[in-house]
Amino acid sequence: MSKLAEIEALLFVAGEEGITARQIADLLSLPPTGVVQSLEKLSKKYQEDTDTSLCLMETASRYKLVTKADYASVLRDYSRTPMNQSLSRAALETLSIIAYKQPITRVEVDDIRGVNSSGAITKLLSFDLIREDGKKEVLGRPNLYVTTEYFLDYMGINHLEELPKVEEVDIDPEEGQLFSERTEELDEN
Repeated sequence: MSKLAEIEALLFVAGEEGITARQIADLLSLPPTGVVQSLEKLSKKYQEDTDTSLCLMETASRYKLVTKADYASVLRDYSRTPMNQSLSRAALETLSIIAYKQPITRVEVDDIRGVNSSGAITKLLSFDLIREDGKKEVLGRPNLYVTTEYFLDYMGINHLEELPKVEEVDIDPEEGQLFSERTEELDEN
């Protein structure tokens, strides 16, 4: 096993926090000067290798693997994709309601949440976590929403039956009571 490969492995798992030459030396039972020389060798290797996007960076006496500046635009585009943005609490609440009550209309979701959910629904549609599934046969024929196959993948489940039972979810007692009252009202209508 190559010491350079071991150092590279440590840099990889250290991630954004990085690791000091002293920590590497202690972990690999190497002299600190030898570690510094190995880090310089690794840095040169990355600089010269046009088939890698990695480079070694030292900041505040910590070393970390980072991507070369040449790849900034592709990484910026990647970070702007919808699934790399986190869902707001409103979107998560809306998604939970749709998952457990589907098919459901926006107005029914609004009734349960107590606020307008159109923005959250738009975001969930753009993330492909929910989709329109026909119209409800009532006045105005509102859209019905259901979760998608991608939702199942995102949640790491195969079927909706694998979602935790609402009774098993640890919810603040007041919020749980509010949810139960509003869903009972919907069930009655």
